[in-house]
Amino acid sequence: MTDALDPYRLLSVGELARRSGVPVSTLHFYERQGLIRSLRTSGNQRRYFRAILRWIAIIKVAQQVGVPLALIKETLGKLPNGRPPSAEDWRVMAEGWRRELDRRILGLTQLRDQLGDCIGCGCLSIDTCPLRNPNDSLGERGPGPRLLSEG
Repeated sequence: MTDALDPYRLLSVGELARRSGVPVSTLHFYERQGLIRSLRTSGNQRRYFRAILRWIAIIKVAQQVGVPLALIKETLGKLPNGRPPSAEDWRVMAEGWRRELDRRILGLTQLRDQLGDCIGCGCLSIDTCPLRNPNDSLGERGPGPRLLSEG
């Protein structure tokens, strides 16, 4: 087996950045966020298993379709440590993310549909505004500027 095909060959952060198309700063950020992990050499340099390339590809695809990093981290955290995600793992991840995206799409659609009414009201009826004060939840806290004093 050649060195380039060895699945246990470790990649430097620069090699990982080049092969994944992700800047080094982003790789450091992913590591700080707990999305990927590195090993450290005796000189404290980061080294990554080649399998991290698949993890980064999944992170980038998920981000591209709008999945929040927190949800990506939660989902990846359910995978067996160190093993690249399988096709079945991907199916499960995509299904969960699809449900989350559907929920967000519904919320955005409702927001879009209510936006015309909001602009029309001129915020003169703050007690009934579905965007700024849904179900008059702020009115239950008493009179006065709630959003400004509790922000």
